Amino acid sequence: MPEPRTAATDRIDLVVFSALFPSAVRPGAGPFIRERMFRVARHRPLAVVSPQPWFPGQSLIRLLRPGYRPQAPALEIQQGIRVYHPRYFAVPGVLRRFDGWSMALASFGLMRKLKRQGARLIDAHFAYPDGEAATRLGRWLQLPVTVTLRGTEVPHSRNPVLRPRLARTLKAAARVFSVSDSLRRLAIELGAAAEKTEVVGNGVDTARFHPVDRVAARQKYGLPQDAKVLVSVGALVPRKGMHRVIEVMPALIGQHPDLHYLIVGGASPEGDNRAELTAQVARLGLAGRVHFLGALPPDELKWPLSAADVFVLATRNEGWANVFLEAMACGLPVVTTDVGGNAEVVCRAELGSIVPFGDGAALHQALDAALDKDWDRAAIFDYARANQWDTRVTQLLCALTPLLDNAPHPEQPAAAAAER
Repeated sequence: MPEPRTAATDRIDLVVFSALFPSAVRPGAGPFIRERMFRVARHRPLAVVSPQPWFPGQSLIRLLRPGYRPQAPALEIQQGIRVYHPRYFAVPGVLRRFDGWSMALASFGLMRKLKRQGARLIDAHFAYPDGEAATRLGRWLQLPVTVTLRGTEVPHSRNPVLRPRLARTLKAAARVFSVSDSLRRLAIELGAAAEKTEVVGNGVDTARFHPVDRVAARQKYGLPQDAKVLVSVGALVPRKGMHRVIEVMPALIGQHPDLHYLIVGGASPEGDNRAELTAQVARLGLAGRVHFLGALPPDELKWPLSAADVFVLATRNEGWANVFLEAMACGLPVVTTDVGGNAEVVCRAELGSIVPFGDGAALHQALDAALDKDWDRAAIFDYARANQWDTRVTQLLCALTPLLDNAPHPEQPAAAAAER
């Protein structure tokens, strides 16, 4: 991917605001946000503010959980772009309900400095707590704010404490983007004006995700060349549903005796159920059939994807899962659950199948059929190519440009801007 044109010392037009963003200590956190916004940076110079949770006792927790809240450096330069990591006070448990306030207060001084350097727009990702914090900052600094919904808003909207806060955030935003139409409808349900909502789905980098030699890929992971292979990619947390796939493996092996299952992923801030998955594999007698590959960098994912026949993710909640397009760019059909925006990505039978969430029999049947089917890989490739990042970024820039052009420059009084 070519480097954005923004240099570390350039003036900026906008600030990307998201606690989830790749860093030196968490390289796999939110790569989809960086993929999108660093492409925007080729056209509009920007900086990133990625607040990090902190409280005095967390070093003690690390004695028991070494990976707990790793602290990113205060400033990183990524591809010529400044990525700031201000720390905000966040105590685990009930006090997390104050994260929006804390995040805004901790970022205020930095955001005021960035406004003086030219920032005219705050682009927040996730409505809570990031979007809540961003709209507070926008009000304090008189900057317009955009908020992108990415899927966590679904469970948050069911929380009676958080739901009204989501509603206030979305009403305060100048523009509400969502990665799927199901999330756009949720935003409207929560009170966002329909005319200020827009779906901007995630994209795929087909230069990074493409098929590699199948024989070599299978040799890399010690798989038989004539095996049937399933693959999942995602954090090892119950929401992603690897345990649901493992549960149907014995029955599938009865129909596909040479079946293997690759699981790519590791711990995340959401948790780590590797121990439970390993125990499940042992209990079901699947040793040697289920392979835990750990977390892999994006440039390596094409190898397990190319080694497989079918991609599966029996997930409980998603906004727009980038990994579906990444799998399709490597020629894989997708079997997944009917939640969030999944059916908007896997939108045609030639791309895979959608099953009801929690229906093990339907998941088994869909995987059995997918393993037997002679898929039109060229059609799957073409769909992935039609959903590349550049298409999304062009759409996004069309929406951001009026907000940027109508916002006052830091040296220009708001009244003068209104007269324009």
